[in-house]
Amino acid sequence: MSEVTVRIPTQLRSLSGGASEVKVVAGSLADVLSQLDAGHPGFNDRLFSEPGSLRRFVNVFVADTDVRFLQGLATPVAEGTTVSIVPAVAGG
Repeated sequence: MSEVTVRIPTQLRSLSGGASEVKVVAGSLADVLSQLDAGHPGFNDRLFSEPGSLRRFVNVFVADTDVRFLQGLATPVAEGTTVSIVPAVAGG
């Protein structure tokens, strides 16, 4: 099975049972996030403002590159890749 690792930020670990990383099957980023929500319900509500649209304050990186500079949710996520969910930090 071709797995990828999803890194879960502290703010969302209550959804992953406290786990800092979750393994899911490789595919497009949309597939990876869908599997994450299927195994740990609640992620979609926190990550998406509407179907197919990541919330503005949620940054997702595939292999250290922001998906906004790749193909968004269509970005391919190959076996062994790490996906990181990083909440945006605001301040002043």
